[in-house]
Amino acid sequence: METLAIILAGGRGSRLDILSEKRVKPSVPFAGKYRIIDFTLSNCTNSGIYDIGILTQYLPLSLNEHIGTGKPWDLDRRDNRLSLLQPQESGRGSNWYRGTADAVLQNIEFIKRNNPKYVLILSGDHIYKMDYKKVLDFHKENDADCTITAKIVDLEEASRFGILNADSNKKIIEFEEKPKKPKSNLASMGIYIFNTDVLLEYLETIVAEDLDFGKHIIPKLISEKKVYAYEFSDYWKDVGTYDSYLEANLDLIKTVDKIELDMYEPDWKIYTRSEERPAVKIGSKAVIKQSLISNGCIIAGKVEKSVLSPGVVVKPGAIVRNSIIFNDTVIEEGAIVDGAILDKKIHIGKDCKIGFGEDFTPNEKKPDVLNSGLNVIGKNVKVPDGTIVERNCRIFSNAKASDSESKTIKSGSTLGNSQYILNWQWTMRITVGFNCKLKVVNFYYR
Repeated sequence: METLAIILAGGRGSRLDILSEKRVKPSVPFAGKYRIIDFTLSNCTNSGIYDIGILTQYLPLSLNEHIGTGKPWDLDRRDNRLSLLQPQESGRGSNWYRGTADAVLQNIEFIKRNNPKYVLILSGDHIYKMDYKKVLDFHKENDADCTITAKIVDLEEASRFGILNADSNKKIIEFEEKPKKPKSNLASMGIYIFNTDVLLEYLETIVAEDLDFGKHIIPKLISEKKVYAYEFSDYWKDVGTYDSYLEANLDLIKTVDKIELDMYEPDWKIYTRSEERPAVKIGSKAVIKQSLISNGCIIAGKVEKSVLSPGVVVKPGAIVRNSIIFNDTVIEEGAIVDGAILDKKIHIGKDCKIGFGEDFTPNEKKPDVLNSGLNVIGKNVKVPDGTIVERNCRIFSNAKASDSESKTIKSGSTLGNSQYILNWQWTMRITVGFNCKLKVVNFYYR
């Protein structure tokens, strides 16, 4: 085997708190019919890489069901391997992945068993199209021990990333993880190609409880080995916040001459697992402008600058604008949804106003997460007729109408609680040790 891809897909994505309440971040829907991880998986198969290990952890059910045997990406081949890898229980107990490199270290036997010449480390939560063969060719041409893909970012955004300094030959001479005062704006994309022997050596010799590529592996590697930067100039988006997630979706509905990510390119398709739905049904008085509408939608009202997933219903007189609506959500007559992300199977009652008024008070509990006026509502929520939701509101899936004393949800409000916290149930496993003393072996939650 020449190349084994390892996809890191276990992160919760805490800044997408409602969207990742019941699913891992790579499994969050995107662009109507896709999941975020579809981009990384499709990049692999379009690049001719069919041996893939996907490292899962947080709430893996949705992701596991979506990937299945990997058939949509042509990964169910006889001579290739798709493996879903979760934290393993050993004699030391069950260990959650504590860092990006620790996740790979816990699956080191998987790498050794496959014995690839190169290991490609990928994130499962970015939106982009990349030919990994070009990166591998660059790696070989430079006789590199490790190659890091990098992208020029705005200098004011650089502190969010690992920042690289490279010489004229693209050899990396310095790396800083999320520096307060960045020396450059060449940012690591978190995509690495390693010579397998080098990767194994560093994983097995560097000791850190939270072993991480950015904090531990890469800095030491740069000081001792040949590490090069492959500069990527095309569209790439880290959708780690509500605003960036909305922006990435709405990027796809720009006018044709301004679209940076071409989803219609026949030679580089983005594949996904999708259910059969009937064609879109558009009523005689419907108005649709600059939007993505998925199969199974029924549009009788107005949709503008929005992305609708399969099965969404917009009834007569209803208006949806600047919003993302997930599967099987119903917008009743006269309702207005303006600047919102609505999860699956939500029911917006008649004459509701979701996104209303000029009060942009940041969310009281998550001001850093919601402050631009966007509202986010969780799965299965039923919003009663005539309800007004102002700005920067979080409404979790367990919220009920009784949680609000009036029909107006004030800007910055949070209704309900994260079930990630509410359902945190601890189970203790014990064994009897010597001298009849009880010794705690492991704690884990279910």
